[in-house]
Amino acid sequence: MSDGAHTHRGHVNVELIFAISACACYLLGLFAELVRVDAVLATALFACTYFFGGFFAVRSAVGSVRRGRFEVDFLMLIAALGAAAIGRWAEGAVLLALFSIGHALEEHAMRRAKRSIESLADLAPTLATVRRDGRERVVPAEEVVVGDLVVVRPDARFPVDGTVVAGRSAVDQSPITGESIPVEKQPIAEGEEARPGRSVPPASHVFAGTINGPGLLEIVATANTGDSTLARVVRLVQSSEGRRSSTQLLLDRFQRRYVLVIVAIVTVTFLAGLFLGEAFPDAFSRAMVVLVAGSPCALAIATPAAILAGVSRAARAGLLVKGGAPLELIGRVQAIAFDKTGTLTQGKPVLAETVLLAGASRAMVEEAAFAVETASDHPLAGAVVRGLEGRIGAVPAASDVRSVTGRGVRGMVDGRTVLVGSARFLADEGIAASEELDAAVADLYARGMTVLVVAIDARPQAVLGLLDAPRAEAREVLTMLRAQGIGDLVMLSGDNQRVADAVAGSIGVDRAIGGLLPEGKVVEIERLGTGGRTTAMLGDGVNDAPAMTRASVGIAMGAAGSAVALETADVAVMSDDIGRIPYLIRLSRAVNRVVRQNLVISFAVVAVLVPLSVLGLAEMGPVIFIHEGSTVLIIANALRLLRYEAGNEHAGVVHEP
Repeated sequence: MSDGAHTHRGHVNVELIFAISACACYLLGLFAELVRVDAVLATALFACTYFFGGFFAVRSAVGSVRRGRFEVDFLMLIAALGAAAIGRWAEGAVLLALFSIGHALEEHAMRRAKRSIESLADLAPTLATVRRDGRERVVPAEEVVVGDLVVVRPDARFPVDGTVVAGRSAVDQSPITGESIPVEKQPIAEGEEARPGRSVPPASHVFAGTINGPGLLEIVATANTGDSTLARVVRLVQSSEGRRSSTQLLLDRFQRRYVLVIVAIVTVTFLAGLFLGEAFPDAFSRAMVVLVAGSPCALAIATPAAILAGVSRAARAGLLVKGGAPLELIGRVQAIAFDKTGTLTQGKPVLAETVLLAGASRAMVEEAAFAVETASDHPLAGAVVRGLEGRIGAVPAASDVRSVTGRGVRGMVDGRTVLVGSARFLADEGIAASEELDAAVADLYARGMTVLVVAIDARPQAVLGLLDAPRAEAREVLTMLRAQGIGDLVMLSGDNQRVADAVAGSIGVDRAIGGLLPEGKVVEIERLGTGGRTTAMLGDGVNDAPAMTRASVGIAMGAAGSAVALETADVAVMSDDIGRIPYLIRLSRAVNRVVRQNLVISFAVVAVLVPLSVLGLAEMGPVIFIHEGSTVLIIANALRLLRYEAGNEHAGVVHEP
């Protein structure tokens, strides 16, 4: 936990002590006044109540006034000072005593919601066992540098992100991804880490703060403690408080006008009392009661409390929601666009078939394709490499390798120009197709495969068919989303339209749009949002980033392993688990319901108390008690979200392990 967190917690404790002291002084002063011991003593005790009850209110009011805003602390101080000015110390004392205790309880409750996020930072251990120069030594975790060999014993937490290089174990990743089942970890394949641009397989990557199982693991640190996935998550969630929902922004504007209206009502009440012959102290006292009754304390906390609790609950479920704006919008989504690869499919394409064209040499085709695809970081390139490994002997070196986004890759192998990519890529390069090539491509498309054509020296040599199986839970998730009222479920894919249609038919999306480059997905998202519809784009957060920024809400899958996805998406699903999307929508709608309930409570209290106070039917004590009580009630209502459907995030969806 940061020093700042400790300081803030201490601040809350001091505020609570001051609030209790204020209440104690008020009760003693009230007793002294009732038994008529000494009027000076009673006044002195009430003055102490002013000090303890008003200390933090003064600090807050000064800060808000400097920002040009008159908030509830300022209004309460004016009322209390006004009561003292007319000699009614007891009324001002009860106001500050109850206000301070109510404010301290609010801070305590809000702190509980924030601790749900801040406690994530405590998951990573402060010490790490590293092996340097052949010797193991225990060092502070912050001293671990990238490249250090870290030894993690059974049942210990990982101090840093890293790549497994020795040992096997099952790791509990629930603190980061929300996955309830431990994930098997194994060493990275020999030589894998040396491949340029190659990402580490999930089975070999571990996160700081997760818990090792029964086996001892040796990992190579890939990030220091400040740059770990856990640290980034904590920073991003904490910073998300600044992203306000539309409801919050509307209420902020409303409150500025509301305070002016209340001040006007207070002024009119005071002047009307004097005009009707009421004594100055009585008219002023009634006006101060109106001021307290109408102060917007409950209104100000109604939305932020629910949003904070909702963001905290989402984080515990492995869903990083960046603030109130996306959290509010998710529950209102009317159309969702899904990227195909890795979202609706498993994202693990395999080389299923190789069709050689007339006159082609299998050995030459496979060696050339392997050489150029080894230097590419595209998922399909990885599938080709995995499929060809073991089939070939010596691997020729590829040079001048260049990727063309959404098309393919080209390079030089043994003096020959090699192209591997879509049929469109070859056409763009001026390579003519043939009937044989067209027939082979059409056959693989008809069987739902992604097609890559291998050309050597401007002559097509072979067609590679890659298969990416749909996720077993995709159909169930889509069915649940329809049941939640989302009427348009669209799949966007860079694959040929026939491949997209085959996958769409197997999982049940409403329609599929294939053959899209990244800019094409942007166009489709804009079209999907025609007429002001609220849209969401669900993808990997990297290749789909442009489309995500155009959707109302961008949701990235498997973001725990991607720094880019964590930064670009509005919502990051930390695990590679599409089954959490229906829960995310349910949580958003629950947050919106709580916000509405809180607003009803806050407006209802004002609607009742202000007229009663204007008519002189309400006293200061009961008004402040009801006023502060409603604020605490609103906080308690919001805190229910911290346990929303705990353990039932996958209700209705059979999770695919």
